[in-house]
Amino acid sequence: MPARIRKIRHDENTRQKIQVAQILNRLNALILGQIDMPPHAVTAALGLLKKALPDLQSVEISGEIQKTYVARMPAKVTGIDEWQKNYVTPRTMTKQ
Repeated sequence: MPARIRKIRHDENTRQKIQVAQILNRLNALILGQIDMPPHAVTAALGLLKKALPDLQSVEISGEIQKTYVARMPAKVTGIDEWQKNYVTPRTMTKQ
């Protein structure tokens, strides 16, 4: 196979992500029982993860959320006759 003409160059951020992924894969394999690691290697891997990944923190958001609603109301009706004229559907006469 010929050598690559265009070599892949990863920036520092991509290299760090690849290294973190490798550490996570190794620890995952340890948890699943696929590999064995001595205790000092596990401690070193956890130390590297603490340097590379930020710790998760609980965040409390305080404040008041206000929502505004618009209600479209029908015009005020003064009597039942006016209401029936506006809102009751007329009945059609049927032959019997």
